[in-house]
Amino acid sequence: MNNHYKGKNNPRVIIIQKLYGKYFNKDEVLTFSKHRFKKFIKDVVNGTIERDDVIKEEIKNHLSTDLKLQNLDKVFQVIIKSAIFEFLYKPKTSVNIIIKEYLNASNFFIENSQTKYLNALLDKISKKIRNSNG
Repeated sequence: MNNHYKGKNNPRVIIIQKLYGKYFNKDEVLTFSKHRFKKFIKDVVNGTIERDDVIKEEIKNHLSTDLKLQNLDKVFQVIIKSAIFEFLYKPKTSVNIIIKEYLNASNFFIENSQTKYLNALLDKISKKIRNSNG
Protein backbone atom coordinates (compact mmCIF):
# COMPACT_ATOMS: atom_id res chain seq x y z
CA MET A 1 0.00 0.00 0.00
CA ASN A 2 1.38 3.41 -0.83
CA ASN A 3 2.17 5.82 1.95
CA HIS A 4 -0.15 8.51 0.65
CA TYR A 5 -3.07 6.76 2.30
CA LYS A 6 -1.37 6.14 5.60
CA GLY A 7 -2.14 8.06 8.73
CA LYS A 8 -3.46 11.55 8.79
CA ASN A 9 -3.97 11.75 5.04
CA ASN A 10 -6.26 8.74 4.81
CA PRO A 11 -9.76 10.15 4.19
CA ARG A 12 -11.38 7.45 6.32
CA VAL A 13 -9.02 8.08 9.22
CA ILE A 14 -10.10 11.72 9.10
CA ILE A 15 -13.78 10.70 8.87
CA ILE A 16 -13.43 8.45 11.93
CA GLN A 17 -11.67 11.18 13.90
CA LYS A 18 -14.26 13.83 12.99
CA LEU A 19 -17.21 11.59 13.78
CA TYR A 20 -15.67 10.36 17.00
CA GLY A 21 -15.16 13.94 18.11
CA LYS A 22 -18.69 14.94 17.20
CA TYR A 23 -20.50 11.89 18.60
CA PHE A 24 -18.71 11.95 21.92
CA ASN A 25 -18.42 15.71 22.35
CA LYS A 26 -21.64 17.29 21.14
CA ASP A 27 -20.18 20.80 21.36
CA GLU A 28 -17.38 20.03 18.96
CA VAL A 29 -17.43 22.31 15.94
CA LEU A 30 -16.70 20.42 12.76
CA THR A 31 -14.13 22.01 10.52
CA PHE A 32 -12.65 20.50 7.40
CA SER A 33 -9.15 21.48 6.41
CA LYS A 34 -7.83 21.48 2.88
CA HIS A 35 -7.58 17.92 1.61
CA ARG A 36 -7.66 16.22 -1.76
CA PHE A 37 -10.82 14.40 -0.65
CA LYS A 38 -12.37 17.24 1.36
CA LYS A 39 -15.77 17.04 -0.35
CA PHE A 40 -15.95 13.28 0.19
CA ILE A 41 -14.85 13.57 3.83
CA LYS A 42 -17.38 16.32 4.47
CA ASP A 43 -20.17 14.34 2.72
CA VAL A 44 -19.56 11.23 4.78
CA VAL A 45 -19.11 13.01 8.11
CA ASN A 46 -22.13 15.28 7.74
CA GLY A 47 -24.23 12.57 6.11
CA THR A 48 -23.46 10.07 8.87
CA ILE A 49 -24.48 12.59 11.52
CA GLU A 50 -27.60 13.73 9.67
CA ARG A 51 -28.77 10.18 9.01
CA ASP A 52 -27.89 8.80 12.42
CA ASP A 53 -31.44 7.49 12.96
CA VAL A 54 -31.53 5.69 9.62
CA ILE A 55 -28.11 4.18 10.31
CA LYS A 56 -29.11 3.06 13.82
CA GLU A 57 -32.19 1.44 12.28
CA GLU A 58 -29.98 -0.47 9.81
CA ILE A 59 -27.78 -1.61 12.68
CA LYS A 60 -30.81 -2.74 14.65
CA ASN A 61 -32.23 -4.59 11.64
CA HIS A 62 -29.03 -6.31 10.59
CA LEU A 63 -26.81 -6.65 13.62
CA SER A 64 -29.10 -6.86 16.63
CA THR A 65 -28.63 -10.61 16.87
CA ASP A 66 -24.84 -10.18 16.85
CA LEU A 67 -24.33 -7.21 19.07
CA LYS A 68 -25.61 -4.14 20.79
CA LEU A 69 -24.02 -1.05 19.31
CA GLN A 70 -23.73 0.72 22.65
CA ASN A 71 -21.68 -2.21 24.00
CA LEU A 72 -19.10 -1.77 21.28
CA ASP A 73 -15.96 0.27 21.57
CA LYS A 74 -16.68 3.88 20.57
CA VAL A 75 -14.29 3.76 17.63
CA PHE A 76 -16.06 0.61 16.42
CA GLN A 77 -19.41 2.40 16.61
CA VAL A 78 -18.09 5.26 14.52
CA ILE A 79 -16.52 2.99 11.91
CA ILE A 80 -19.67 0.90 11.56
CA LYS A 81 -21.88 3.98 11.27
CA SER A 82 -19.75 5.69 8.65
CA ALA A 83 -19.35 2.47 6.66
CA ILE A 84 -23.12 1.96 6.72
CA PHE A 85 -23.57 5.51 5.50
CA GLU A 86 -21.32 4.70 2.54
CA PHE A 87 -23.08 1.39 1.82
CA LEU A 88 -26.39 3.27 1.71
CA TYR A 89 -25.49 6.57 0.09
CA LYS A 90 -22.36 5.96 -1.96
CA PRO A 91 -23.62 3.24 -4.31
CA LYS A 92 -20.89 3.94 -6.88
CA THR A 93 -18.22 2.86 -4.40
CA SER A 94 -17.89 -0.90 -4.26
CA VAL A 95 -18.49 -2.67 -0.97
CA ASN A 96 -15.02 -4.22 -1.15
CA ILE A 97 -13.37 -0.83 -1.42
CA ILE A 98 -15.41 0.63 1.44
CA ILE A 99 -14.60 -2.32 3.71
CA LYS A 100 -10.93 -2.35 2.74
CA GLU A 101 -10.58 1.38 3.36
CA TYR A 102 -12.25 1.20 6.78
CA LEU A 103 -10.15 -1.79 7.77
CA ASN A 104 -7.00 0.09 6.75
CA ALA A 105 -8.15 3.14 8.70
CA SER A 106 -9.16 1.04 11.71
CA ASN A 107 -5.56 -0.07 12.16
CA PHE A 108 -4.86 3.35 13.63
CA PHE A 109 -7.49 2.92 16.31
CA ILE A 110 -8.03 -0.72 17.19
CA GLU A 111 -6.08 -3.93 17.73
CA ASN A 112 -5.39 -6.24 14.84
CA SER A 113 -7.52 -8.98 16.36
CA GLN A 114 -10.47 -6.59 16.41
CA THR A 115 -10.12 -5.76 12.73
CA LYS A 116 -11.03 -9.35 11.86
CA TYR A 117 -14.25 -8.95 13.83
CA LEU A 118 -14.89 -5.58 12.22
CA ASN A 119 -14.32 -7.12 8.80
CA ALA A 120 -16.89 -9.83 9.51
CA LEU A 121 -19.45 -7.28 10.74
CA LEU A 122 -18.96 -4.92 7.80
CA ASP A 123 -19.10 -7.82 5.37
CA LYS A 124 -22.34 -9.11 6.86
CA ILE A 125 -24.06 -5.75 6.99
CA SER A 126 -22.90 -4.71 3.52
CA LYS A 127 -24.45 -7.82 1.99
CA LYS A 128 -27.75 -7.14 3.72
CA ILE A 129 -27.84 -3.45 2.86
CA ARG A 130 -26.68 -3.69 -0.72
CA ASN A 131 -28.85 -6.71 -1.47
CA SER A 132 -31.98 -5.26 0.05
CA ASN A 133 -31.56 -1.76 -1.33
CA GLY A 134 -30.48 -2.42 -4.82
